[in-house]
Amino acid sequence: MTLSTLLEGEIKAPRRLPPWLRRSLPAESSEKTHGILARYGLNTVCESAMCPNRNECYSGGTATFMILGNVCTRRCGFCAVETGRGEELSADEPARVADAASAMGLSYVVVTSVARDDLADEGAVHFAETVKSIKRRIDGVRVEVLTPDFHARRELIKTVVDAAPDVYNHNVETVRRLQREVRVQASYERSLEVLLTAKEINSEIYTKSGLMLGLGETDAECLETGRDLRRVGCDIVTIGQYLQPTQGHVDVVDYVRPERFSYLAEEMKKLGFHDVFSGPYVRSSYHAGESYEAING
Repeated sequence: MTLSTLLEGEIKAPRRLPPWLRRSLPAESSEKTHGILARYGLNTVCESAMCPNRNECYSGGTATFMILGNVCTRRCGFCAVETGRGEELSADEPARVADAASAMGLSYVVVTSVARDDLADEGAVHFAETVKSIKRRIDGVRVEVLTPDFHARRELIKTVVDAAPDVYNHNVETVRRLQREVRVQASYERSLEVLLTAKEINSEIYTKSGLMLGLGETDAECLETGRDLRRVGCDIVTIGQYLQPTQGHVDVVDYVRPERFSYLAEEMKKLGFHDVFSGPYVRSSYHAGESYEAING
């Protein structure tokens, strides 16, 4: 019997947020971060995806940069990013990201993007140029990329890996059974192939992936996903609570109790991950630098 079956039961949605999901606003101001992002004309996934941690992260002087425009060519059932025709690329965006990261005083930079299925290289070269620009601009910086799946095209993944990011992140998002409902234009096996390919190209790079809970998955399915991720060499996994951004998105099935997050973290660690970051408000890039430091002493 798993922990989740021993609990009194999850809080079923829709209901008011349970106590462990209620948060107060940070005391520190986020104006400085907003100002820097505005000055350099940059998007963040924090804003575009309506991340619940954005006030905390902005107040702490950090953000996750989102390149390749603010419109995604895919429509995932969980994601708040606008969907439509891809925007025209801005050639100086990689330099602007690097300048903003420097102005923010970042030593660990996370870069993600919308999916750009409309581009021949799906945005891989732009990703690589952004990583290179950051590394040229900031001495000793660490860079984590959170990429779309690039249709698992090896040459595109290689383009990004060869730019020497320190962590290559690509999220499976949910368990195998729920993929079609949550990620209609992606696939579980393709995402595993992305992570495997990145590791094959550079065995020294850390690979990372993330799971959302609250969509009706079971503990057994989560642990199956963990085993699949380890099978392709994934080093780090994040586990967080899915929160429905609008009524038009996939419903929250339940609000997962903190005890279950702790249980899954312990069970995942037994599978051999270097780090498991699990909790209701955990997201792919949330405290990403701290996670990196945890596995590098």
